[in-house]
Amino acid sequence: MEKKFMGFSCSLVGVFMFIMILIAKSKSVDAITCQEALLSLMPCRPFLTGGESTPVATCCSAVANINAAATTTAIRKDLCRCLEAASRSEGVDPDKAKKLPQLCGVTVAISFDPTINCDTIK
Repeated sequence: MEKKFMGFSCSLVGVFMFIMILIAKSKSVDAITCQEALLSLMPCRPFLTGGESTPVATCCSAVANINAAATTTAIRKDLCRCLEAASRSEGVDPDKAKKLPQLCGVTVAISFDPTINCDTIK
């Protein structure tokens, strides 16, 4: 007979705890995910797709935050690939993407250039 814990079966509690451990572990290993980076860069979209001539302050804050979170080569390469794929699908102007960090006054360890070979990122 299956044991109950606060109304739930022990197997359900075990699965839930396992999922929570995986989530906690993934958050502590990766400083930022692709989805988090793309969401934070939403204020940059009007600039990157040609609608605005300069990036807004919230866009520049996102650039700085993403750069700060890119603490390892693996994270930087993952973010590079993520940004590269998103740039193609969203119609990002490559020249504007290259200029974004400079216009925001941020020296970046990752590339916002959608034409770069992400395997060369250090």
